[in-house]
Amino acid sequence: MLNLILSTGNPAEFLKKRLKWKKVLPCRTYWQAPVSFSLSDPCLTFCRQTPAFATMLSSTDFASASWELVVRVDHPNEEEQKDVTLRVAGDLHVGGLMLKLVEQINISQDWSDFALWWEQKHCWLLKTHWTLDKYGVQADAKLLFTPQHKMLRLRLPNVKTVRLRVSFSAVVFKAVSDICKILNIRRSEELSLLKPSGDYFKKKKKKDKTNKEPIIEDILNLEGSPTTSGPPVSPGLYSRTMTPTYDPINGTPASSTMTWFSDSPLTEQNCSILAFSQPPQSPEALADMYQPRSLVDKTKLNAGWLDSSRSLMEQGIQEDEQLLLRFKYYTFFDLNPKYDAVRINQLYEQARWAILLEEIDCTEEEMMIFAALQYHISKLSLSAETQDFTHESEVDEVEAALSNLEVTLEGGKMDNTLEDITDIPQLADNLKLFRPKKLILKAFKQYWFIFKDTSIAYFKNKELEQGEPVEKLNLRGCEVVPDVNVAGRKFGIKLLIPVADGMNEVYLRCDHENQYAQWMAACILASKGKTMADSSYQPEVLNILSFLRMKNRNSASQVASNIETMDINPECFVSPRCAKKHKSKQLAARILEAHQNVAQMPLVEAKLRFIQAWQSLPEFGLTYYLVRFKGSKKDDILGVSYNRLIRIDATTGIPITTWRFTNMKQWNVNWEIRQVAIEFDQNVSIAFTCLSADCKIVHEYIGGYIFLSTRSKDQNETLDEDLFHKLTGGQD
Repeated sequence: MLNLILSTGNPAEFLKKRLKWKKVLPCRTYWQAPVSFSLSDPCLTFCRQTPAFATMLSSTDFASASWELVVRVDHPNEEEQKDVTLRVAGDLHVGGLMLKLVEQINISQDWSDFALWWEQKHCWLLKTHWTLDKYGVQADAKLLFTPQHKMLRLRLPNVKTVRLRVSFSAVVFKAVSDICKILNIRRSEELSLLKPSGDYFKKKKKKDKTNKEPIIEDILNLEGSPTTSGPPVSPGLYSRTMTPTYDPINGTPASSTMTWFSDSPLTEQNCSILAFSQPPQSPEALADMYQPRSLVDKTKLNAGWLDSSRSLMEQGIQEDEQLLLRFKYYTFFDLNPKYDAVRINQLYEQARWAILLEEIDCTEEEMMIFAALQYHISKLSLSAETQDFTHESEVDEVEAALSNLEVTLEGGKMDNTLEDITDIPQLADNLKLFRPKKLILKAFKQYWFIFKDTSIAYFKNKELEQGEPVEKLNLRGCEVVPDVNVAGRKFGIKLLIPVADGMNEVYLRCDHENQYAQWMAACILASKGKTMADSSYQPEVLNILSFLRMKNRNSASQVASNIETMDINPECFVSPRCAKKHKSKQLAARILEAHQNVAQMPLVEAKLRFIQAWQSLPEFGLTYYLVRFKGSKKDDILGVSYNRLIRIDATTGIPITTWRFTNMKQWNVNWEIRQVAIEFDQNVSIAFTCLSADCKIVHEYIGGYIFLSTRSKDQNETLDEDLFHKLTGGQD
């Protein structure tokens, strides 16, 4: 029995339909000229137009058939790529193809990092046990034999650029993990790579045209950094036990900075570039940087996030291209000064630039607090005294627990840090309440409030507290926003409580700082499902009080004398728009006045305080995208946060509706029309298409935040990467 071999799919389909042949085998091109058919005779004839002949092979001949395949070799030591022609068969596996290729190249070197890249299909052939037939590789395939690890320039949050070798074949999630190990940044799942938009460098390029001297970028070259194909990266921060390293001679803790960088190429460089703050940029440099002027402009900042489920090469990233390494997800887990010098500094720098470039809005009073902290951190970073991060006032949790256990066994008294969990404390006090309604002036009315568990109940007066409350508010899953003006003695709390069709707004007004700190801390914990019995309640109260004291304006007796000694331009610490409103001496006086409240802070505490102040801003953690909701005739802004989605009017910037992730039942993406559909409790559903970015980016944000919410300290920093890809992966 003979099998008919055809060069194209159309004749095969023709024979199946017209002649009802059951077995027609496809094959590659064995002749170049078109084939003509004649069905007039009982015997089917095939002829080539020039010259005429028919090609018929048996099944054994087909198995041994071969063809020529051209592979371009990207040799690192040669400038031009060379083509190598090989004769292959369809049953040859990819590993065998690479072996034949290396043998024909006949150059003695390490080829272990090389792999085949298919240009037309835009994919890597990494499954070396697959055959060419299984991949679908034919004679017209354009294959490139190239290294998987290539050089890449990364601009870090502190505006410094590092050049290092990165895997272009691994998915971005894995590539970022390897990058963070080289840079000694824990919790790599919080970061990702961002391709800057055309506007990012636009203002800078315009300015450069007038400069006589070209700007030379200072690049930290980490070309010798270890990769997945090289020796394993030193555990460093990634030790599962998180045990500090001690000097074997004197037994004291080793310098933490040098311990972190011990087996890394950073040892040979100036590691302070990553772990310590750099001198502030000049006002001229600030003015040259791209600053969003509206919510629509802010949507452009987040359009270039790379797909975490695909490789750099698959997304069109070229060798030695510049990308931005940024904290993508605003849930910073387990920040520890002992191990996170680089992470804390880069996080501080990202927050600092967000304030200076007005990527997030803040009041003028808050701007001065941020400026004072920047000035203080800059002074400490430039001082000759080296900060030792291992010198911490706080005691390690395990050591504290062992100490308490020892004191208990000895029968002594110890601090009642761990209270009886059955005795949940409560707050009770007179507060003022206001519910915003249309056409009604903002008027606060006083009630008697009781805060217990995660709920607030309020009564007309204290005498009625045993009866039915006027209303009971469950704060679990709500949004808590500070509404404070220390100079005006205004201590307010804004509560956004989730309901079926959005959020209910409730405003509380406290009388003084201590009352505000207690109630604000209780509300924050309740929004996370925690009560005041939680061990984090008292530290939260102290943090709030400390932040309020920073805002408190002290006597300016010493400020005037210090203005002349201020050695740094005050315009470096505020946004360009804020700098235009005030004269330099006025700015310096206000910054130094606020600095008196933070002057005694250590370096790391000041950075952490800056991050906490950034997190307390109402717009913190919101990533904006321009979308069109289903059924709407106009474009809206979608704000994506770690716990909610917000629909915002693109013209006025006023929030319209808020949906909480805790109320989400499911979400899916229609990849054909690029539409995201989400279902919530109580039969609430929304659907929208993304206009400023690919819908995969928004889909990945939602899945990524849900994935990060599953983290716990018991995981010992091991992540379920498969779960991440299930929640964020696409089906393009």
